[in-house]
Amino acid sequence: MAPINADVNGRQAYVPVKESLPEVETENGKSANGYSYETLLETANFLLSRTSIRPRIGVICGSGMGSYWKEGSLAESIEDADCVPYEDIPNFPVSTVEGHHGKLVFGKLEGVPVVAMQGRFHYYEGYPLWKCCLPVRVMKLLGVETLIATNAAGGLNPSYKIGDIMIVRDHINMMGFAGNNPLHGPNDERFGPRFPPMNKAYKLEYRKIAKDVAKELNIENIVREGVYTCLGGPNFETVAELNMLKMVGVDAVGMSTVHEVITARHCDMNVFALSLITNECVTSYDDAEANHEEVLDVGRMRQDILKKFVSRLVHRFAKETISP
Repeated sequence: MAPINADVNGRQAYVPVKESLPEVETENGKSANGYSYETLLETANFLLSRTSIRPRIGVICGSGMGSYWKEGSLAESIEDADCVPYEDIPNFPVSTVEGHHGKLVFGKLEGVPVVAMQGRFHYYEGYPLWKCCLPVRVMKLLGVETLIATNAAGGLNPSYKIGDIMIVRDHINMMGFAGNNPLHGPNDERFGPRFPPMNKAYKLEYRKIAKDVAKELNIENIVREGVYTCLGGPNFETVAELNMLKMVGVDAVGMSTVHEVITARHCDMNVFALSLITNECVTSYDDAEANHEEVLDVGRMRQDILKKFVSRLVHRFAKETISP
């Protein structure tokens, strides 16, 4: 296979000659283990041809940040926006969730070039984890250096209140314990190493900046820091499951993010993640049942604060850590 000279952000990124991985690189660039590097490079080049924006920060807008509505969402506040529907993007999945706004939004937040996913892909929709994380690898090929992942989560820590924002300090990869990992299968070193470390998955400097920004915005009373876990869904958890997770130190529970973070760290992206606590986890048989409507209601309630918070974080992350 010949060397690839990928034009990313106006720079020629040299990719060395490497033996093909037959389990990954099939005739059409696709297999059960995922798309090949070359196929995803084609997707990235298609997107670069659709916009003049060369993003340095990628944002995944979760359920608490407008994946299910447009008005007032973070993605809708991006300036000089170029929007590309998922169905128009080669090799991209298409969301199967009713009412989900599936599009990539290129533009600027606080003057910083960004790309935002308005709507993500979930394991419970029937996608394998590698496909849920495909957009993260495409972001890397677009030149993105930092990923901000957001989600809606149930608060398991009894001190958390509905509407709190949790900075993710660490995660427990429950799905990975069962052998379900987005990096499963042959490894292509052009994305990252075979055995990527995860002890510093969530960048410490970013977490410190987030706490400073919370003080600047006078919202430090609702900002927490804790451990997140992802379960497969789509059902909400049983009382026994949640009490087990509480025992092992989980503070918030959701159905996304962990596999996206693993993929981002595999390809050497800086990572920051936050959870909007949209409901209290049901840890007693006498508690009311959880439902998705309350998740959306709390998201709408907090969308203005989250917009300001994430926009300021984008500005500060770019100022502090993004290379010139």
